[in-house]
Amino acid sequence: MALREIRLEGDPILYKQARPVEKMTERMKTLVDDMLDTMYDGEGIGLAAPQVGILRRIFVIDTSEEDEEKDPLIFINPEVLETKGEQKGSEGCLSVPGKIANVIRPSYVRIKACDKDMREFILEAEEVLARVILHEYDHLDGHLYPEKAEGPLMDIEEVDEDQDVEMKGKKPLKVEWL
Repeated sequence: MALREIRLEGDPILYKQARPVEKMTERMKTLVDDMLDTMYDGEGIGLAAPQVGILRRIFVIDTSEEDEEKDPLIFINPEVLETKGEQKGSEGCLSVPGKIANVIRPSYVRIKACDKDMREFILEAEEVLARVILHEYDHLDGHLYPEKAEGPLMDIEEVDEDQDVEMKGKKPLKVEWL
């Protein structure tokens, strides 16, 4: 496994539509492993394939606490089935380093995807995990969170700790394997 270069805001690949994964090859499995390594190295909680320069519909998430065992979620060819509610919270991004902004997103998501073995599942999530899923899903369609920001981006060092939203420790409501 290897670390991949994270593409930064302004890189044209971040604004393109990602293509579906037709079949899981060794090359795609290596990409998923590299994405997890890159996400952990960057101290992120999510990473989409376009962020490492690959236009495929893949993203990875891990919201486990630092003192917990890693528990990544892998989404291949995700399809949002339902959203509802509304939440406002702080978001940052490995492709927009050092910045944070408030974004309004749905508070619930139901999403269908495949895991690393191309087994299909439906996952339901709310609040923080729903936010992270929808943030990463946006990357697959060429969108970054600053497009949805309520107000200006702020330097992360200047943000009052009380304003920051806890992004760790959130688990899915339900996972159904198909």
